[in-house]
Amino acid sequence: MSTDVSGMIECRPGARLWGPEDEDSVWEVAIDLFLLNRGNAYDGLACLFGVRNSFGFRPLAEGRGFPDDASDGLRGQFAAYGGPHNVHGTTWLTWVELNDADWEETDASGTRTRASAAGIDTDWGRVWRVMRILSEVHGAENVRLVVWFH
Repeated sequence: MSTDVSGMIECRPGARLWGPEDEDSVWEVAIDLFLLNRGNAYDGLACLFGVRNSFGFRPLAEGRGFPDDASDGLRGQFAAYGGPHNVHGTTWLTWVELNDADWEETDASGTRTRASAAGIDTDWGRVWRVMRILSEVHGAENVRLVVWFH
């Protein structure tokens, strides 16, 4: 089974303006993960999403599936990969969860930290910086990363 990661960062600008329950508070595509992330390092995928987790990390967001309230743009991109029948490991996480994560937590061996696997100084750093900036504008709970593997 392959571990190529795909996905998108989404944000919900209407939630900041009108509140999260307003009908116009929908998720919008912000940027494709492909434009920001150059790698599929297994330790990063393990600690973030539980994929190929031979390291024994406690994943931040494993097996949540595709969000029911996903943007049309994200739905289109997901469908282009074949949707749930052709991908695996679909999940998502918010900036709140990333910001609150214990980046010094280690894998089962106690030697590799979450920060060394997927922190700001790894290929994931660009993704985290974009999410942080979007959260400053739209609120941390209104920014999320949705991923799947193919």
